[in-house]
Amino acid sequence: QGEDVLAGLSHISVNTAARNVNLYPFPSKAPNHVSEDPEEKLDSDAEYTQIQPYAGMPKEVLLLHSSKARYRVTREILFWLMVACTLALVALTVTVIALSPRCMNWWQVSPVYQVYLRSFSDSDGDGVGDLKGIQKQLDHFQYLNIKSVWVGPFYRSPMRDSGYDVEDFRAIDPLFGTMNDFEELLAKMHSVGLKLIMDFIPNHTSDRHRWFNLSRATDPHYKDYYVWSDCDGSSPRPNNWVSVFGRSAWTYDEVRGQCYLHQFLKEQPELNFRNPHVRKEMTDIIHFWLAKGVDGFRMGAVKHLLEAAHLRDEPQVDPNKAPVSWDLYHDYTISQLGLHDLLRDWRAEMEAYSREPGKYRFMVTESYDYEEVDKTMMYYGTSLVKESDFPFNFYLLDLPQNTSGLWVQHLVQLWMDNMPKGQWANWLVGNHDKPRIASSAGQTYIRVINMLLLTLPGTPTTYYGEEIGMENVNSASRDPQRSPMQWSGDMNAGFNNKTNVTWLPVHPDYRSINVEVQNSFNAVQLWRNILAPLLHRVYPPRPPLSLPGPEER
Repeated sequence: QGEDVLAGLSHISVNTAARNVNLYPFPSKAPNHVSEDPEEKLDSDAEYTQIQPYAGMPKEVLLLHSSKARYRVTREILFWLMVACTLALVALTVTVIALSPRCMNWWQVSPVYQVYLRSFSDSDGDGVGDLKGIQKQLDHFQYLNIKSVWVGPFYRSPMRDSGYDVEDFRAIDPLFGTMNDFEELLAKMHSVGLKLIMDFIPNHTSDRHRWFNLSRATDPHYKDYYVWSDCDGSSPRPNNWVSVFGRSAWTYDEVRGQCYLHQFLKEQPELNFRNPHVRKEMTDIIHFWLAKGVDGFRMGAVKHLLEAAHLRDEPQVDPNKAPVSWDLYHDYTISQLGLHDLLRDWRAEMEAYSREPGKYRFMVTESYDYEEVDKTMMYYGTSLVKESDFPFNFYLLDLPQNTSGLWVQHLVQLWMDNMPKGQWANWLVGNHDKPRIASSAGQTYIRVINMLLLTLPGTPTTYYGEEIGMENVNSASRDPQRSPMQWSGDMNAGFNNKTNVTWLPVHPDYRSINVEVQNSFNAVQLWRNILAPLLHRVYPPRPPLSLPGPEER
């Protein structure tokens, strides 16, 4: 009760003060009349018509003035102005995001360096490069400011086609090391910020693969894993199809009593991708390597993945000549309907592994389409369905045909004018199947061609040794551009410093053209100087690395 009494007295005192106090220090501006009636309402307009707002005014006085037009309109103007500014800021943010280029991924900010495994670095002295040899040379990639490394096939293989005839997709060939060696290499590469891209060879297997042996034995599950057709050893082949090497694409198998298709060597039977079991097998293999942490795949020979089921003869360019590969219109053996659906399915499987930040899985396709550039562009996919990040651009391989600037411009525009809007370009001037650029164009052009490769918009891909101007070796085989990497002027060019054995001869010029001397054109420094500014904007700077000496190689 005491508290209630005090509250009442306080209320009376405040109201009394509000009625009697002189609210204005200047008498000329004081109100003419202050009501003494305690029952009269404070919110009467007549009572406060001359009172101006003042600091410490009661709530009733504040509400009285705030409802007047000059204050109400001002509030509303400020409120809607804030709303408009907020909406404009949101619209501006959305516009900037929509119009700004996407952040570049790891495969866009660095060249891809192709390692031909047999020839890169030999760690055990058997004359053949291996996985441990790559690990020993990781400093070289960092010295060049390279972040992405593509390693050629290292699957278990009888090596009839340099490892492209796969006997087991889940095993490492002992020639190159063990699975532990691979896992150590991958972990080491990731620890120093490098990405590993590996070859995926889906079109065919080795004739020693378990699937083929079961298929030729007509095992119910594996019977249709390959493309078989009725024929016998003495009768004509099922049709006039020829392999890329110019001979018949059919070979008679005595065990099964039928012919099997091979678009490459007869030791490389063609898988039947119209069989859903085959598709699942290859998808499972993709999962196997992605689960190990591989950063991407180069999908090889993809245009050969499907063949026409009707097996009709392909039309000849000149019917009066015997059919060879280059005298047939390959209407039924390459780029068949369903090919891109298959590749998009694999891309979708890879996307599931790309969701973690910094773990994007890269996919590039290989398809030599020559003048049919529109076919190559289809490997980008569509605006709705993604396929490869880019198909390899092989058109700069024609640079040695003409060294004029107009020819270079033509080759560059051929790609840029046909590339779908919003896609990413790529460039290469050499690989394991084509002559080295120093041999085909000449040493004079090495520096300018490397500069062109590194400064064109898109991702450049370089073949090992191109950064120092390596040349072909004299060889009657298909391997003149695959000679051992020239690391130094020491024995075997530093490729194998344990024994005097190399699987191919080292080029005689290795004492003057090697990584240590960085050749007379200083091409290695060119790579470092061009790439360093870009990479320092994308990756945190690392301590400078000194080029390893011969005792460290």
